[in-house]
Amino acid sequence: MFRGATTINLDGKGRLAVPMRYRELLLEESQGQMVCTIDLHQPCLLLYTLPQWEVIEQKLSRLSSMNPVERRIQRLLLGHASECQMDSAGRLLIASTLRQHAGLTKQVMLVGQFNKFELWDEENWYQQVKEDIDAQQTAAEPLSERLQDLSL
Repeated sequence: MFRGATTINLDGKGRLAVPMRYRELLLEESQGQMVCTIDLHQPCLLLYTLPQWEVIEQKLSRLSSMNPVERRIQRLLLGHASECQMDSAGRLLIASTLRQHAGLTKQVMLVGQFNKFELWDEENWYQQVKEDIDAQQTAAEPLSERLQDLSL
């Protein structure tokens, strides 16, 4: 399980060093094999271990290529999916097309989201956090039943 937000640097080649606390888990779960793709709703990337990505691929394979909405989802997620292998120094190379899509610069945020990571440009991440907090404080819509039952 991945949790927490960590600031990391992208080097000149587009590589990021995976924080030490995740490296062993990534090696155990997927021998360091990862898949990165775009997020459909936010200006960030999604980074999965290969086994977790294969679960997503199975779900996507059940969608109809004849339904325009389903086909669009397949095209975006599968078409942008890029495999990356953690090297011996614990680094992952993020494809330039994906870095451009998410506007990743030198400083990025690696954000744990249970079964995956989100990769954000640091400035965009802090702006999104602010927007999320502001939206929650001024939410006019009622909480869903699941959120009403959430106790922290």
